[in-house]
Order: sequence, then structure tokens, then C-alpha cells
Amino acid sequence: MDNFVADSRTNGLKRPMDQHDGRGLFSMTSSEPGTRGILLMIRLFVAIDFPEEVRKLLSGMCCGIPGAKWIPEEQFHLTLRFIGEVDGGLFRDIMDTLADVRSASMSIRLRGLGYFPPRKQPRVLWVGIEPASEVSLLRDRIESKLVRLGLEPERRKFSPHVTLARLDDPPLPKLTRYLAGNALFASDTFEVNEFSLYSSVLTPKGAIHQIEAAYPLEKKD
Repeated sequence: MDNFVADSRTNGLKRPMDQHDGRGLFSMTSSEPGTRGILLMIRLFVAIDFPEEVRKLLSGMCCGIPGAKWIPEEQFHLTLRFIGEVDGGLFRDIMDTLADVRSASMSIRLRGLGYFPPRKQPRVLWVGIEPASEVSLLRDRIESKLVRLGLEPERRKFSPHVTLARLDDPPLPKLTRYLAGNALFASDTFEVNEFSLYSSVLTPKGAIHQIEAAYPLEKKD
């Protein structure tokens, strides 16, 4: 792939030419004394990134529910497939496999709010995606490639959404008013021209997400 270069810091694994920021998310082995050669695992997911104006729009909605753990602006994305922890060899195979995904670019918008799980104690506040069909098609093609590579199939039904907040026993009257006040929410339509493979490092202050590789979608005729 033309947009990748070999990096000696990753034991020969490929990395995006302009993505490494020195935080060490690419390291495959530990450099701590007494731990050299111990294989580290990488936590991965596949997602669609958003334009800055869309992230700012979502960030402006992050208020009004006591106790909600709002998602930071820089972490808003549309998850297509959570992969989980893999070793360096599988990481490289996944990067190469995703380059074979063929799907068209699309125009989507954010529309509507809700929460998971329905009819139970709310745990996740989400924003919907419209239309869902093209996003689901891209997701299905990614899923097919990953399963063919040997990953376990995703058993949960795919429901395209953006997580806005995680909830812990929210006051239901406040949540109800929040949903009613944003019932007509809709963003402008925006173009999706690529999807990305992300790594995620869990820290006491929250997850750090980094794009490991970006894959262009085919232009529509």
C-alpha cells in the first residue's frame, strides 16, 4: 500500500506515514528491564472518523444529564467493528486485509437520539446515523474480510450509532427531558470517503485512540 512505510520501531510492521506521534502505540515488545521480548497486545477497532464541525456539534450536546460520562470531542467516531486485543502478527494481517475492502463513499448525517438498552436501565446515550443502509453495507464487507482472516464473527446485531455518553443510574426525569429537548436533532449531511483502523490504549484517565491506518472508499460515478 503506497501510504505505508516500514518502521524499525515496529519490528518491520507497516505504519501510516504521517500517523505516528511518538506515544509508543506501535511497540510490539516491552523495553522495560527484565521484560525484553515479551509480546504486547494491541486493542483494535474499525471506525469512521468525523469532520471537525460534526465533532463540535456533538460536543455541544454534552450537558444536561447529571452523572453522565460524556465522550471527549476528539473521540467521537462511528464504530464499524470492535476487534479487541491482538498480537503483532495478527495486527499486520488485519491491516493488510482491510486494504482489500471495496466499498463506495457515502453521504450520511446524524439524526435522532436514544439509549441502550431499550426498556431497561439506560447505560449508553447515542446519536443515530441516516441512512444506515450504506454504513451497514460497508460494515458487512469489513466483517466478511475479518472473519475470512480467522476472527470470530460479531454476534451482536449492528446498529449504526455514535456514543454520546455512558450513563450510570441517570435521573430518569432529566434523561426524558434531555431526549425530548433534542428530539428533532439532525446534522448537515457530510461525506465519508474513508474508514480507519484504530488502536486504543486504556489509561486511568480514559482511553487513548490513535488511527493506525486509513483506507479510502471508492468514489461514486
